[in-house]
Order: sequence, then C-alpha cells, then structure tokens
Amino acid sequence: MSGNGADDRPIVSIIAAVLNEGPNIRPVCQEISDVLGQLPGAEVIFVDDGSTDDTVAQLEAVRRDGILPDLRILGHDTVCGKSAGLRTGIEAARGEWVILMDGDGQDNPADFAAMLEMCRMAKGRAPLVVGVRTRRRDTMSRRLASRFANALRRRLLDDGCPDTGASLKAFRRVDFLGLPQFEGLHRFLPSLMGRRGVPLACLSVDHRTRLHGSSKYTNLNRAIVGIRDILGVMWLNNRARIPKRVTER
Repeated sequence: MSGNGADDRPIVSIIAAVLNEGPNIRPVCQEISDVLGQLPGAEVIFVDDGSTDDTVAQLEAVRRDGILPDLRILGHDTVCGKSAGLRTGIEAARGEWVILMDGDGQDNPADFAAMLEMCRMAKGRAPLVVGVRTRRRDTMSRRLASRFANALRRRLLDDGCPDTGASLKAFRRVDFLGLPQFEGLHRFLPSLMGRRGVPLACLSVDHRTRLHGSSKYTNLNRAIVGIRDILGVMWLNNRARIPKRVTER
C-alpha cells in the first residue's frame, strides 16, 4: 500500500526486525503476501538490524519481484538489538495498529487477521493481543528455559501473561510509543502496557520450526539478561506515576 495522503494511510503495519535472515526472507514474505487480502489496508515493514549476509538483497528482490511490491525496508548501520529494530519500525509505521512478527519462519501470518480483529472489536480500551505458543516447535532445552523464564516473570511482575516469548503481538501504535526504550522491551509489553491501562488479551497461535539458520540467543544468555531485565521492569513500574484520567478546564 502506498501514497502520501491521509485517506490512503494503512490501517495496520506489519513489522519484523531481522538480523542475518537471508535464506528465510523470501518464504516469509511470500506467506505474508498470501494473507494480505484478509487484512484491511496493510503495510509491511522490515527493519534490517545491521545484517552481514544477503538479508537486504533478499528484501530488495522480494520487492522487485512483486511478492511485496510496496515493502518498506529500513536499516540500522550497526547491530542495535531486536527491540531497537522494532521501535524503528513502529516509529516509521503509518498504521493505527501494529502487528509484530519474527523473520525466521516460526510465526504464521495466518494468525494476523484474528489478532487484528481482537484489537479492533474489543469493547472499551483496545487491548494488547499476545500470541501464546500452545505447541512449541523448539528444542527441549529451549522449551524448559522458556518455561522457567515465563514462570519467574509472572511471579515477579504479575502481568497475567502465560507466554511473552512469542513474537506475534498486536496493539495500537500510540500505546507503544509512550514506553521507555531498552533492549528486551518487546518481552515485557504486557507488564509495561498494563501499568498504563492497556488490557491484555491472549490468543493461541501457530508455532513452527525455524526455516533456516539458528537463533541469535543462547539459553544462558537469555536467562542472565532476562533476570536483569525483569528487575529493571519492576523498578520502572514501581517508579511510574500515571494518572487514570486527565481533564482540561
């Protein structure tokens, strides 16, 4: 979807931050293309986080070959991390709604329509919709590490979310832009948005094995960084002073 006028702004922006995902780009983008007809006015944004492989060349080929002819390709000049990549995409997005996904093929774009409908049809304030992986397609060690991390996060943050590790999330763009930026932010959206009055909704989503390559994170790395981040989010929530209602006289 393209254009500069207010009337042709997209309704939803689909955003993926990628790092060295060259072999996965074309099949992932083809799947996105296949479901765009189910979404009312969508744009697709990929943010390259300083890749050293052919990720950018593959994204350009996808656009040139007409798979996603209006694909927006943004890039960092150095590796900044997934959360920074997602913020870059969200800040540049033109849609009122945002859907986040990974670029490794584990997320199924077929879940986009249901997530967006939950956002737009909710009564009252629009929710953060989090995809919950009911059948994980990861190694046993990764599943155990994720189970431990989710349990610790729920215990300390009391955010009511069974699984924040899944990439698939949908929400109003404006609800994200007011959040503090730090690497790992995308894993704590239920807590940070909930503190600001955004309700949580969970949806069971399809989870698949990675198409090519390997994860950028080890279990030990995730555990050490995750515990530090949980403590940081606890501090942020404790120090936040947010009015429930603002009036102008």
